[in-house]
Amino acid sequence: MSRPLRLAINGYGRIGRCVLRALYESPHNSGCQIVAINEPADLATMAYLSQFDSTHGVFPGTIEQAGDGLLVNGRLVQVSHEHEPDAVDWRTLDIDILLECSGRYGSREQLQPFLDAGCPRVLLSQPGNSAQDVDYTVVHGINQDGLTGHERLVSNASCTTNAIIPVLSELDAAFGVEHAFLTTLHSVMNDQPMIDGYHHADLRRTRSAMQSIIPVSTGLAQGVERLLPQLAGKVQAKAIRVPILNVSAIDLMLTLRRDVTEQQLNALMMEATTRYQGLLAYSNHPHASVDFNHNPHSAIIDGSQTRTNGDGFANLFVWFDNEWGFANRMLDVAQAWADRFREVEMPDQAASRAYS
Repeated sequence: MSRPLRLAINGYGRIGRCVLRALYESPHNSGCQIVAINEPADLATMAYLSQFDSTHGVFPGTIEQAGDGLLVNGRLVQVSHEHEPDAVDWRTLDIDILLECSGRYGSREQLQPFLDAGCPRVLLSQPGNSAQDVDYTVVHGINQDGLTGHERLVSNASCTTNAIIPVLSELDAAFGVEHAFLTTLHSVMNDQPMIDGYHHADLRRTRSAMQSIIPVSTGLAQGVERLLPQLAGKVQAKAIRVPILNVSAIDLMLTLRRDVTEQQLNALMMEATTRYQGLLAYSNHPHASVDFNHNPHSAIIDGSQTRTNGDGFANLFVWFDNEWGFANRMLDVAQAWADRFREVEMPDQAASRAYS
């Protein structure tokens, strides 16, 4: 039996903490271990926010300080508090993958210091600035089989990309997508202030997050085209921040190559849930966003909101927990990547890293 997959987290904010919780709350992640965290915040605050979370509730286990680290369900996690990628000696931690969850680094030049400091591989919690800045971008359930095991920089794309790519892929295969317009209704994020303030170069993001619906820029259209190149030039997107703490939605407007009915679209989405088990779900209950808090799926189709209007025009509504679903996908991709790089390890190296 090979050793557990050894993971470290850089940046212990919303996604970083959700990744740690998801590892302990999801049984299929039992082959992974978080062995180290780098986060500038002080240890006492890290322990407190790990145990008590206003969005996802109390951690279902024990987290406490132990010297300079965290003791999570009795297992020690080493903690450092550095601000720069190369200030941590990642090599001595003997990790397999660093989960870069700070959101600060998007270019190959910015990410190279992690590799130079001993990280064998880095999995980003955001898209690369360009396709060339990472070796591969993964949406789990779509293209993880394209991993070779030789990559060093991999992106987990974005929460919105993970939500919409399986839906668009199914629609394009079944009916042909001529045009798609995506409007993301996204919960508030840390780049917005609670009250008006000098918080961001985007003037809209200087306004109070909890008092307004705020349009923001988005790269979702480009993210879709990276993963589904057959839709290049056919996708447009915009994003609107809404004053809720968690759970987002995508209003998807489509022109398809042939007329379809609401029943046909919903039947396709229901059928797709079997192909994307654990990733795509379907419901037609009269939902509100809070119903999907702490939901691990990448996307949930709300069949009650499906509409058509002739001439191939269709409208679907997709819910997703932008924190919890995405954190679970990071662990899924880490394990899929590990399956590949373990295959290409030298036999003697693999043997030396095994234990009984």
